[in-house]
Amino acid sequence: MDLTIFDLTKEFDGFRAVADFSYSLNSGVYGLLGVNGAGKTTLMRMLTTLLTPTSGHIAWNGEDIFAMGGRYRRLLGYLPQDFGYYPDFSVWDYLMYIAALKGLRPAVAKQRGKELLHQVGLTKARNQKMKTLSGGMKRRAGIAQAMLNDPKILILDEPTAGLDPSERIRFRNLISELSEDRIVLLSTHIVSDIEYIAGDILLMKDGRLTISGTAEEIIAAMPETVWRCAVPREKTEEYLRTFKVVNIKTGTGAVELRIISPGKPTPDAVPTEPTLEDVFLYYFGERAGEADGTL
Repeated sequence: MDLTIFDLTKEFDGFRAVADFSYSLNSGVYGLLGVNGAGKTTLMRMLTTLLTPTSGHIAWNGEDIFAMGGRYRRLLGYLPQDFGYYPDFSVWDYLMYIAALKGLRPAVAKQRGKELLHQVGLTKARNQKMKTLSGGMKRRAGIAQAMLNDPKILILDEPTAGLDPSERIRFRNLISELSEDRIVLLSTHIVSDIEYIAGDILLMKDGRLTISGTAEEIIAAMPETVWRCAVPREKTEEYLRTFKVVNIKTGTGAVELRIISPGKPTPDAVPTEPTLEDVFLYYFGERAGEADGTL
């Protein structure tokens, strides 16, 4: 089971949404982490053959996925960030409709539908109309439709977008359950969504793969140090302009800052253990003023 991406590039009117992206995926959960606009969705749409690369190619067990055509798409389960449905369909009718589009025999579709509704916790809601479901329930119905054909490759684009914390936890647990004997690629800009379920994490910035590895490997590879220090309240803005400040905690008379810096930001700064969120902000964060050019 091997899905390999070779020097993949996608351009739109001269803009490179994905640039020279290479990676190999085997069985397990992979987290694709990056801010909005990093190129995650464009990459996933190429992996699902919805977009054709400008250059480079993608291979499944050594065979080009675009040459495989329908044979490859039968291996796929896909949940886009905004997936379509008929609002007046019940959950069950929606699943049966998708199963028919995927070419599943009715008996197989019904059996898979029942199993998946149980797995995603929607058995009691099977007769509810899709338009009446909460955001989390719709996402779970989306996972169920993606799993109908028992895919070897499950691609989930921002599946927890807009969900409350309890639904995000439920989703993470569900994805862990579904990851056995298949490749699961999950894109997000929320660190906690993948920190505990992804074997490997891919950080994507400006269409490029910035760094990859386990959470521990990525944290260990961060080239700068995370510091804790207390500064006078009136100097907070100065530190925000000068350093990458991860966190601000206001106290009595002083402010405690968590800062990423190669050297001590203050004489009494104390080094502290970095987290994956620190790494994310190191690569993607900005100092105050950088985004609007006021620095």
